[in-house]
Amino acid sequence: MDVKNAIQERRAYRSLDPVEITDGLVRDLAENARLAPSCFNNQPWRYVFAYDPEVLKELRPALSKGNEWAHYASMIIAVFSRPDYDCIIRDREYYLFDTGMATAFLILRATELGLVAHPIAGYSEKKVKQILGIPEDMKVITLVMVGKHSETISPVLSEKQVEAERTRPERLPFEEIAYINRYSG
Repeated sequence: MDVKNAIQERRAYRSLDPVEITDGLVRDLAENARLAPSCFNNQPWRYVFAYDPEVLKELRPALSKGNEWAHYASMIIAVFSRPDYDCIIRDREYYLFDTGMATAFLILRATELGLVAHPIAGYSEKKVKQILGIPEDMKVITLVMVGKHSETISPVLSEKQVEAERTRPERLPFEEIAYINRYSG
């Protein structure tokens, strides 16, 4: 699969079937994230790949209501960093951007491997840090749910979530996201 196909195939499905998580898979995903560009090659991203069933069970209460579907993930990847791991140029902190790029590489590689890698914002950062041993001075940027896409719609999904499973959510038109030469919004 080429990059364009991986981008087009990537979907944030919520209906997940189990998938075997191996050390090889974790290393593969991490290696692809490692190759992302970053300011002065600082590589500010950090990941905890949680796939032990007991750790996954501990993480469930850290997820927000509405993310019950994530209880079926075979792996949860905690994505974290802190500002001083990357460039701070005047008032511009690059760590979030650079970590986001690395995580996009990881997500596209997972897609290429036939997996769902669905980032979420609905979680308690404090609980995630406590459970996974992430230091207090770190910022948990997202959690990425990993599994295999299930053809059967998960019974825990809301009506809106079911619709998003069936049809790719609409994307903004080109004219709303891109400008030529100057902003004209």
